[in-house]
Amino acid sequence: MRFHLALFPLAASAVNIISSNDDGWAEANLRALFESLGGAGHSVVVSAPAENQSGMGSKQGTPTPLTGPCEFNSCPAGSPAIGFNASEPRLGWVNSYPATSMKEGINGRAPQFFNGRPDLAVAGPNVGNNIGFAVYLSGTVGATVYAAQAGIPAIAFSGASGSQTAWNVSRPHYSNVYADLATNLTNQLVAAGTPYLPNSIWLNVNFGAVSDSACTKPEEFSFVLSRIHVAIPFITPDDVTTCGRSRLPTEFEVLLTPGCHASISVGMADTKGDANATTQGIVLKKLDSLLSCL
Repeated sequence: MRFHLALFPLAASAVNIISSNDDGWAEANLRALFESLGGAGHSVVVSAPAENQSGMGSKQGTPTPLTGPCEFNSCPAGSPAIGFNASEPRLGWVNSYPATSMKEGINGRAPQFFNGRPDLAVAGPNVGNNIGFAVYLSGTVGATVYAAQAGIPAIAFSGASGSQTAWNVSRPHYSNVYADLATNLTNQLVAAGTPYLPNSIWLNVNFGAVSDSACTKPEEFSFVLSRIHVAIPFITPDDVTTCGRSRLPTEFEVLLTPGCHASISVGMADTKGDANATTQGIVLKKLDSLLSCL
């Protein structure tokens, strides 16, 4: 286990968080975020797919017993449809799609640990960015919007660097960087107070690449408020006015700009499209001290 370094102060108010992804319950990024959020004082429970379910969008299906082992042999063949790590019961799998995993987490696992519903839902960090049209296909986003539609404030985290990595091998450096960036944003949102997000709204957060020579530390990154989809001239209404412009940069624009950037877009759960300027403004106010101009 990685001991969380005090890069960021402990959360001013610890909350109950349900965590999922689409890369699977035993993937390194998910485990890194579990430890980082826990190190910041939050109570975290994982409910993620037993196997890699990338690209499954918002599909749902009844969980079924495993006919083979979980990913990376993290549970044996014949394991139950819904299970957990014997030495750390807060780490759990669901043999189904990401959205179903989030559903089981909210309705099944959360009450066991929180005596009720979670305060917040997070998904990822996904292996690879979920930008623009990709949000319609992403299982990480699918899990996130399920939570938002269920009335839980939700954030999807995705990172440009890396590949599928098991929990029980040497953890890649980028996993820890992305986990701490996600924790920093989570702490900022929680510190801004309830409601953490407007109803049926989710955040799509994409981290830029981490390398051996650049963007190697969380503090090197700047968060930029962005939009998911390209605006259509004369048709798409203006975004919230910030940084001297009434049109937010797209996630592509943010991540293609030289430097170490992370984009934060405000999405609507029902359409996976961009929220309006008023809703963007609510998020801007909550995260203002964290945000930078591009």
